[in-house]
Amino acid sequence: MSSAVTTGAVILSWYGSNIGVLLLNKYLLSIFGFKCPVFLTLCHMLACSCMSYCVAASRLVALQPVTSRRQFYKISLLALVFCLTVVLGNVSLKFIPVSFNQAIGATTPAFTALLAWMVMHQRESPAVYLSLVPVVVGVVIASGAEPLFNMGGFIAAVTAASARALKSVLQGLMLSDSNERMDSLSLLMYMAPVAVVALIPTTLFFEPDAASLAMELGSNGMFWVLLFLNSFLAYFVNLTNFLVTKHTSALTLQVLGNAKGVVAVVLSLLYFRNPVNFYSVFGYGVTVTGVVMYSQAKKSAKKQQLLQKMASGDPSVGELQQQKQEQQQIGGGKSLGDAAVGKAEAAALLRAAEKLGANGYSGGHSYINIPANGSARADQLAGVSARTVPLMVQTTSGPMPRGFSSVYEV
Repeated sequence: MSSAVTTGAVILSWYGSNIGVLLLNKYLLSIFGFKCPVFLTLCHMLACSCMSYCVAASRLVALQPVTSRRQFYKISLLALVFCLTVVLGNVSLKFIPVSFNQAIGATTPAFTALLAWMVMHQRESPAVYLSLVPVVVGVVIASGAEPLFNMGGFIAAVTAASARALKSVLQGLMLSDSNERMDSLSLLMYMAPVAVVALIPTTLFFEPDAASLAMELGSNGMFWVLLFLNSFLAYFVNLTNFLVTKHTSALTLQVLGNAKGVVAVVLSLLYFRNPVNFYSVFGYGVTVTGVVMYSQAKKSAKKQQLLQKMASGDPSVGELQQQKQEQQQIGGGKSLGDAAVGKAEAAALLRAAEKLGANGYSGGHSYINIPANGSARADQLAGVSARTVPLMVQTTSGPMPRGFSSVYEV
């Protein structure tokens, strides 16, 4: 019962922080008259930097370290793309309603599929491409019917959606090495300071009067309250995003995200009372339907791909199973240190097995069982001949020993 209550509280916090920062952005940029989206983004990144280091210092969440200068350069590039995304999103809110902004933002999957094909030559299934048709058609309908359409805001929102897709593709491409992958909070801790460094000269160039305008608007005190609340909510969006994924799953997060967009649109219409018509609502509905179809099509495609790998004996399937079990153990109360040690031992064992295979093999088979906790003892290698096959493959012959996650034939 307590677990369900905790999960519910995390989801509500995620909804509140996401919708809160969106509505506050619109309120500050439009209603309050603080027309400085770049400076607002700088405030967000400053708050994210401060909160990230506070969380790291508190040790409440185990954050991952940067292991090399090359990895830091990759993260810095991602930070610049991330920074561009947030700035353009805030610029669009300066000119167009939240409802139209969310409709355009829902096209991110279409840009992701296009960029994945262009950059990584990664092709999706026909069902995935077909599901993107209503996503695009819905935005076209909503754009043509939007009473408060603004070309500048439209271009900024479309560019922000494509930049989000670019960040997603680059993150998958640049941090594909398992040693370089990071959770969202760790990545934010390194990206936010880089974004701050990039945004300071950008703000001085594009919005030189931002500080004086902030001082003028802050004369009544309410402006500073809203600005600080908005800035720290920007960090809690990322924190609650991390917690929702931890307590549920990435798929649940995606489904909840689709529903969040609808809730944000309804609340924005009720609060800002911007005019809408049947066609704009219909267009947004078509887009959301397409996004849901896209999520289901991607899920089916990934499941089919995994089944094909299992049928072909792809050794990467065993690695995925091991990583999944390690994550489950971490969530079940096992310390991050123990899990890291187990993973290191397993990796060392597999590297040793590869070295043993360098001399070829004349006959017979040896087996190494890797326990479900990822640990391995040195004495497991004691009976392995120095002459063995050069490549490890996951065996499918015979039943899997009880308590073991994988059986590798060496």
